Formats: sequence, C-alpha cells, structure tokens
Amino acid sequence: MALLSCGYRNTSDRMVILRSCGPDEFYLERVIFPFELLSFQAPKGAELEIWTHGLGGPELLETLPSSELLIEPSDLEGNESRDDPAWLSIG
Repeated sequence: MALLSCGYRNTSDRMVILRSCGPDEFYLERVIFPFELLSFQAPKGAELEIWTHGLGGPELLETLPSSELLIEPSDLEGNESRDDPAWLSIG
C-alpha cells in the first residue's frame, strides 16, 4: 500500500481528534492539540474526519480526502508541484 505524506494543523483553540479510514483496513486516530501540526501518512483514497467534543457529545467538524492534505508532491499524484499546500490553511 503506497502512502501519501499528509499534514493537518489544528488552528482552533480546542483539542480535536483526527480519524482516518482507508483501503486495506487502514485506520489512524490521533489527538491534535490547539495550534499543533500533525504530520502523518495515509493511503490515497483515505477519508479523514475531524472531531471535537461539544456539550452534547462528539461533534464531526469536517471530512477531508487525504489528497487535500499533501505536504509534498508524491509519485501517486504525478509530477505536478504544489505551491500552496492545503494543510497550511485548513483547521
């Protein structure tokens, strides 16, 4: 399974939980503290969910494909260069 180098920056003032499910039984779950940057690897096609804890319990904040969080170009994405990685502005 080929993995993409991804990153997610929590720009909120609350702790969030990143959960990722993907092909070939891939699963990742990490706590990300406020203003922290998490670097991780995920397979192409993996879906990432960002969760927080609200008054009523867990709340899903956003869902993102792993391809939107690339830190650097990979051979899976071709030879295109990315001048503005999405992980710098998502949060």
